[in-house]
Amino acid sequence: MNEARRGRIVRWIERGLVVLGASCLIWVGALAMQTVTYQAEQNARLARFSPSTPAADRALDGVVSRNDAPLPIGRLEIPRIGLSAVVMEGDDEHTLNLAVGHLSDTPLPWQDGNTALAGHRDTFFRPIRRLQTGDEIRLVTPRGTFRYRATRQLVVEPDELWVLDPSPTAALTLITCYPFDFVGPAPRRFVVHAERMVETSEGRALSEGPREDGVR
Repeated sequence: MNEARRGRIVRWIERGLVVLGASCLIWVGALAMQTVTYQAEQNARLARFSPSTPAADRALDGVVSRNDAPLPIGRLEIPRIGLSAVVMEGDDEHTLNLAVGHLSDTPLPWQDGNTALAGHRDTFFRPIRRLQTGDEIRLVTPRGTFRYRATRQLVVEPDELWVLDPSPTAALTLITCYPFDFVGPAPRRFVVHAERMVETSEGRALSEGPREDGVR
């Protein structure tokens, strides 16, 4: 192969890589814009429903009518780490690309038991790597705002489903992939457990159950 031909091949390879890189950037930008738009739309829909209204009651199952799109279950907020994301029903890839997903076989926030939410470690749940025991977690829903206190964090294997076991008191479990900086499908899961808090007559918030401090 002569030098001129080799030079042409190298230039075509370089051009191909530039086009591929630009295409990837456009795709990532379009996905990010879609996510931002979706979050804004769902936040606006959530704001239209006040607690204890007939529309809010119909939102319990995630839909308002046969012709309407599913309503957001609520908005997850963790003020200390700056996390705020709409929660939708389901944990399929499409849902998790646009929102935090509620695992449908676990209770809804206004029900007793262990509510489980999943999110991608590269998007909505990336900040939870900085979450600490004692941090306040809020779920703003059509049925009111529910407050939780983070009690522990742990790393488990994907098949360790005991983290979703029912709890005797209202609780919240957040799940994402781990390690956070792993390239490709991460092999383990990062889990945060939190307990529902109740307001006392003096306005102070107390956990409903015994506290389980510690990090594993």
